[in-house]
Amino acid sequence: MARGHRTQIKRERNENQRETRPSAKLSYARISVTKACFVLDAIRGKDVNTALAILSYNPRYASAVIKKLLESAIANAENNNGLQKDNLYVAECFANKAPTMKRIHPRAQGRAYRIEKRMSHITVILDEKE
Repeated sequence: MARGHRTQIKRERNENQRETRPSAKLSYARISVTKACFVLDAIRGKDVNTALAILSYNPRYASAVIKKLLESAIANAENNNGLQKDNLYVAECFANKAPTMKRIHPRAQGRAYRIEKRMSHITVILDEKE
């Protein structure tokens, strides 16, 4: 009836569901999700060399942040998974909402306006071409 301790059962279940594709994640990036998604949409599905070229010449601020993240994912693929850079492509890339910093800006007649400085969690997942 008993198959082992609860933590042992959870550990086995998590081993089966673990993501094996190389990836990199940037948490609490000081850029809004909307602005990051403009750049992420441009590189989704492209091979890594093309994606790096797109990010190098894209004038948006998010492109520099995402380029560094993509280079990290490529390094993870080469060192941890033993994959070749030429065979990789951007399988998934997305930005999720992170906590928002709330600041107060003084306005006329003693009023205060709220300024919301948005953050995001950006993830890039690579995969090997068949």
